[in-house]
Amino acid sequence: MRRHLLGSLIALVAVVAFVAQVSAQSQVAAKPAPAAKAWTMPRTPDGKPDLQGVYSNATTVPVARPAYLGAKEFYTDEADKTASAAQAQAAGGRGGRGGAARPAAAADPEGNGLAVHYDTSQFGLGGPTVKRAASLRTSIITGPEGRVPALTPEAQKAAADRRAFQQEHQWDSAQTRPIAERCITWGFEGPPMMPVGYNSTLQIVQGQGYVAIVQEMIHDTRVIPTDGRPHGPAQIRRWMGDSVGHWDGDTLVVETVNFEPRTPFQQNPFSDVAKVTERFARVDADTVQYQFTVDDPKTWVKPFSGEYNMVHIDGNVYEYACHEGNYGMANNLSGARATEKK
Repeated sequence: MRRHLLGSLIALVAVVAFVAQVSAQSQVAAKPAPAAKAWTMPRTPDGKPDLQGVYSNATTVPVARPAYLGAKEFYTDEADKTASAAQAQAAGGRGGRGGAARPAAAADPEGNGLAVHYDTSQFGLGGPTVKRAASLRTSIITGPEGRVPALTPEAQKAAADRRAFQQEHQWDSAQTRPIAERCITWGFEGPPMMPVGYNSTLQIVQGQGYVAIVQEMIHDTRVIPTDGRPHGPAQIRRWMGDSVGHWDGDTLVVETVNFEPRTPFQQNPFSDVAKVTERFARVDADTVQYQFTVDDPKTWVKPFSGEYNMVHIDGNVYEYACHEGNYGMANNLSGARATEKK
């Protein structure tokens, strides 16, 4: 009897201990995880949002949306993005950029067993060496069409005239070569600022009443006043236009007019009435959202807008010595003169 009672007591103690352990574990499991520390917008001494830092605007998102995506502005997730690219490749496209398929490698025509490949990362043109902001956008140009509108008839004629002149006079002198080849401007520097294949680094610096943006590609700097001043006179034209900014809450809004008439966007120059509006908004510790709208009724049939993210990087903006390394200009022109002598 005593042995039976002792055994029952031991069993009861074990059950109570088990229940207590389960209860304790349940309480630990039910205890909510500590809330993540909320991000706070950093501010400059004068109270403005601090956009300063070195950023990359590199992206794999194309400027124009591939036609097969129609009005689809966003992929639903990375799986959808991958499946869409594979579908386009199978249909003879280029993984979301349209056009004919291009093989990643081809047989060596000399028969040496070497592969011809297109891995541009070894030349510093992208790949894993470049930091990009994640994006599910199908194109930089926003809206249902997702591409730059058609040129006006006036702009189409001007483009045809430029092509005809280039065919006849492109090798006459340095002055007849494209302005990018002459190290004047590449057109990517903006506004609007567009991602490039390499040197996709820029730095934002702020001071009271000013925001400055220096870009690695061709090493231009935009100094944008934000103190409420008006634009300069229309008679003074600049390669990057006349930019004036203001703060709309925590968003920097920059309006640019008075472009030099040869300033290009997607190979077509702005007209004398062009206006570009940019919006810079810091959305987290590492990301600045960049939006732009181009309104040039003499060049495109309607205004259009675009958007992408710039991501903060731990690096520097390096010198882009365009003139010092511009051997192509001298080589091309000397080759043209040699051809003329024959």
